Amino acid sequence: MSLAYIGIGSNLGDKGRNCDQALELLGRIPGCRLADRSQWFLTRPVGVNDQDWYLNGVACLETETAGHEILTHLLAIESAMGRVRNEKWGPRIIDLDLLLLGREIIKSSDLQVPHPLMHTRRFVLVPMVQIAPALIHPVLGRTMQDLLEDLAEDGQEVMALEAATVQ
Repeated sequence: MSLAYIGIGSNLGDKGRNCDQALELLGRIPGCRLADRSQWFLTRPVGVNDQDWYLNGVACLETETAGHEILTHLLAIESAMGRVRNEKWGPRIIDLDLLLLGREIIKSSDLQVPHPLMHTRRFVLVPMVQIAPALIHPVLGRTMQDLLEDLAEDGQEVMALEAATVQ
């Protein structure tokens, strides 16, 4: 059994409902069981302007499923929920990213695990630290807590949902 960490995000429509639905569907992936999840965070979009803020969180799945098979399920969930890929980093009804899969390192044309940008994104590290602060990044050899502490804010605002109003 491995632990798979999935980043969840939405900035279109009813963001809370979108993320809750995705979380429910993640728990239905064959060979996977929802083991833990972070709370939801309202986050400023990174790398783009003129977009609504995201609702982000992280889910942890216990799984015996291979990385590419998990990716296939993530893409199917996104498609079933109405995600359309028009532009890189464009607004989206749902975004599901395989962040980590145990200590595996996967480098292929369609999948990179660990996610290559996760250590640079507060909207990933804040929820990761909430559920797995001592988890070690298999490439960088550092804990999620250490990666977050060393990351400059650089406009990457992350607010716990209780402190924010979802629009």
